[in-house]
Amino acid sequence: MTNILLTIGVVGAAFALLCVGVILRKDHTFRSQHIAENERMKQDKIHCATSQDREERRKTDRRIRVE
Repeated sequence: MTNILLTIGVVGAAFALLCVGVILRKDHTFRSQHIAENERMKQDKIHCATSQDREERRKTDRRIRVE
């Protein structure tokens, strides 16, 4: 029973701290965790794997050449 109460207390404290962090921010939101929206990644022109794969596939010529 002590372990359950301790676990609930730790999870509750973590939740409370996350709420305080959101409340104190000017826009009241979490920062985006998406790679493409990170300023440093934008400078290095790094996107998510799906987007980079799509861009590379567009560069290739997939037509079948019949001679």
